[in-house]
Amino acid sequence: MLNITKDKTKVLLQFNFFKTYTLKLVLIITVTLFVCACSGNNNSTEVPEEIEDDQILDEQTTPEEADESSYTLPEIDLNNWKVTLPVSENGRPIEVEPPEILNYANNEVLKPFMYNDSINGALVFYTYPGATTPNSSYSRTELREQMNPGSNSTNWTFKEGGRMKGTLSLDSISKDGDGDYHRTMVMQIHGRLTNEQRDLIGENDNNAPPMLKIYWQDGYIRVVTKALKDTSVSDTELLYTSAWEDGASHIFPDKVNFEKFSLEIKASEGKIEVVLNETESKIFESVHIDKWGVFENYFKAGNYLQSTDEDSYASVKYYKLDVVH
Repeated sequence: MLNITKDKTKVLLQFNFFKTYTLKLVLIITVTLFVCACSGNNNSTEVPEEIEDDQILDEQTTPEEADESSYTLPEIDLNNWKVTLPVSENGRPIEVEPPEILNYANNEVLKPFMYNDSINGALVFYTYPGATTPNSSYSRTELREQMNPGSNSTNWTFKEGGRMKGTLSLDSISKDGDGDYHRTMVMQIHGRLTNEQRDLIGENDNNAPPMLKIYWQDGYIRVVTKALKDTSVSDTELLYTSAWEDGASHIFPDKVNFEKFSLEIKASEGKIEVVLNETESKIFESVHIDKWGVFENYFKAGNYLQSTDEDSYASVKYYKLDVVH
């Protein structure tokens, strides 16, 4: 007489040891008899559905395999980006370039400031007041475009054009003494002097002003462009940072708060367009942008905290980031 165990789970687990179709049918008959024996109270004679092979394989999936299948990585290619951190070495902020940046998940210097949120598929940029670049009083965990990986020397002009699109969210940010959120810059178009321009005006570096700055500010997205203080200056005089000031700005009316949103920057000769969530667009066209054509440029993206308060901080998540020229 066939001895049927009362532990249905044990019987089901025995399926893993049968591989041929004949043995599988025998096992199904056994389960059917078991169900009938255990269902005397309701006189049920329902036959269980046949268990498919892929269901058996699912039962054999290890916890490690299940965890790996739940990981989601950001859609960001870091081959053409370097990152600047709020910590210093030899008196200057640490920068990590390609190819080292590609291994950010295992880089002990990068881990506190640039890491994966694998649940939401984001690359997190965390920063606080710390090391600053020579031309700023604020610190950052921010990517800088490198068209030629590992080099800052190859850049683009507005005549050549460029487009950057990202999907991001403000994860967390501190508040000031009045209870208002601090602000952080999440995207830029930054200017750069060529070596010839640098030497012409006697500068000791290639820094030029940022033509476009995009802030997360009180839950809104604020865009600021640069303008010449005097539009009649010569092409040489406008190379000086002091020739420029903040100009036209725009705050998109739809509040993003801490939700995911998309931002796209389109730069072309004499024109900048910024698009929020693929629905709201702001176009900047002016003599100032025409004049800006003398500069080289590069894109920046990340978390550039606009606070020096001791306990301030910000965390920005990027889910996607793409650049086209």
